Amino acid sequence: MRPLAPSRRRFLALTAASAASVTALGLPAGPAAASPAGAATDAEPDFGPNVFVYDPTTPVEEIQSNLDQIFAGQEHNEMGFDRYAVLFKPGRYEVNARLGYYTTVAGLGAHPDDVEIHGAVRVIGQPDPNSEAGISALTNFWRSAENLAVTPTDWSNQWAVSQASPMRRVHIKGILWLEPGQQGFSSGGYIADSKVDGITINGSQQQWLTRDSELGGDWTNGVWNQVFSGVVGAPAQGFPDPPYTTLATSPVTREKPYLFVDGAGRWRVAVPRLRRDTAGTTWGAGAPPVPSLPLSDFFVAKPTDTAKRINQELSRGRHLLLTPGVYHLDRALRVKRPDTVVLGLGMPSLAPTTGDAALRIEDVDGVRIAGVLVDAGPVESEVLVEVGKPHSHRSHATNPISLQDVFFRIGGPYAGRAVTSLVVNSRHTLIDNIWAWRGDHGRPGTIGWTVNTADTGVVVNGDDVTAYGLFVEHYQRWQTIWNGERGRTVFYQSELPYDPPSQAAWRSPTGNGWASYKVANHVREHEAWGLGVYSYFNQEVDIRCDRAIEAPRRAGVRFHDAITVFLDGSGGIERTVNEAGTPVVGSYGTSPVVSYP
Repeated sequence: MRPLAPSRRRFLALTAASAASVTALGLPAGPAAASPAGAATDAEPDFGPNVFVYDPTTPVEEIQSNLDQIFAGQEHNEMGFDRYAVLFKPGRYEVNARLGYYTTVAGLGAHPDDVEIHGAVRVIGQPDPNSEAGISALTNFWRSAENLAVTPTDWSNQWAVSQASPMRRVHIKGILWLEPGQQGFSSGGYIADSKVDGITINGSQQQWLTRDSELGGDWTNGVWNQVFSGVVGAPAQGFPDPPYTTLATSPVTREKPYLFVDGAGRWRVAVPRLRRDTAGTTWGAGAPPVPSLPLSDFFVAKPTDTAKRINQELSRGRHLLLTPGVYHLDRALRVKRPDTVVLGLGMPSLAPTTGDAALRIEDVDGVRIAGVLVDAGPVESEVLVEVGKPHSHRSHATNPISLQDVFFRIGGPYAGRAVTSLVVNSRHTLIDNIWAWRGDHGRPGTIGWTVNTADTGVVVNGDDVTAYGLFVEHYQRWQTIWNGERGRTVFYQSELPYDPPSQAAWRSPTGNGWASYKVANHVREHEAWGLGVYSYFNQEVDIRCDRAIEAPRRAGVRFHDAITVFLDGSGGIERTVNEAGTPVVGSYGTSPVVSYP
């Protein structure tokens, strides 16, 4: 089924007020403090008031009441500042967990099946009076489910999400339903290291990436860009009709770190191994144990901790666990030691306040950054996250730096500014589910062509970088620039900026508009699979983009299964890849290119 063409975000009314605090919600505080500030021991750690840890002895009525109260506060809290994590120790729970904004539900077992949810861990659609369906999931961002099993007690487990809402290491023991219902619009999404026993109903999902997973039943239909990389049971290659791009294996992967409690009750953080040419989950029958670190090796940070304090702990060799909340940073967090883990719990936000970056990573082996949201601040930052220094050439082939579930935002809660969101200089870096978003809606005064300014979402300078799930949208120049050699992208999704005020204000050195995906002219080798670039120019001005993807035409630079789409508005995109493709201008249309050159 194919939805009509309107933009996926413009209709939903923004709730400007932040959700109530934990106290105002009437929720009980999180676990009692059991150690000095910032320290973690084998006892119950102090994760602060916005983390709820349950075991099977907790009355189910208490768990359900807390889940319902969190959801009531977060259901419409799109640009708010509250963050939550709900964690389940191994056992069985009969609950219906509905996830609103900035909410993570995760299991604490060594294996997903150690935590059995009988009921649901689900995301539902939101009312959309401007949609023919009356409901959509177009702004269901910033939430996640991880490391647990769900046995749906309804007919399915609904996961109606769009960007920045990953499902990782989850076992769905039944049907998985990815749309809001009634053919309402949805614009997701991402699944990794997961298994679905029943069918997966894609429905209205415009695009989706499923990586290193197992599908026990059919994947039903598709809209524009459905990518499967290393998925057992994936549908056959069919692009553009059906719009399936299927890679038998993923070239190089390393799964996201996760928190768990071992058989002796000790808190640990799993750090999965690097894998090559993989298919299926990491936790199936016969899978080896996952290496892990004791939580006592981590500095457990709170939003009240300063950047100076956090950097002192990192310089001492501590890993970093960021508990839920917003971290206002007067200087960048600096990761200088090899193999450092920075893990966010409950979608914490890093918000630079002085124009520095939020995070700078040295060109060292094995750093893992996972589960954080980065908000541009009121003083323009040159870059928000920098991986390695310029001209880094050290090989990290056997132990790369990885970025997983790292989400960037320019505008929305604040009138933020940044020239570039992410710059990757280090070789062999793994990018795994990134959403870099220059906001198209937000709190009053935070959105506008001259308000939330940002040139480019992602710049890759390092060689041998691999990206899975690259979502980059609405930046004012090139969305993505790839300067490194032998880069690989598996799934790319991008909307061009909605708001260029005129063609004269939006012209690149190569013509009208700025291509979304730009491979530099000097690059000799590059390959990408499953790319979708969409237009919706909403200023009632005829704006054209000469090409969605711009790259040198040579045998070593290859694109598979690319598509452009006119969503709504004025103008459109003239070509898909360089000179290939047909115009999608003035009315709904698509232009697929199966192979280039």
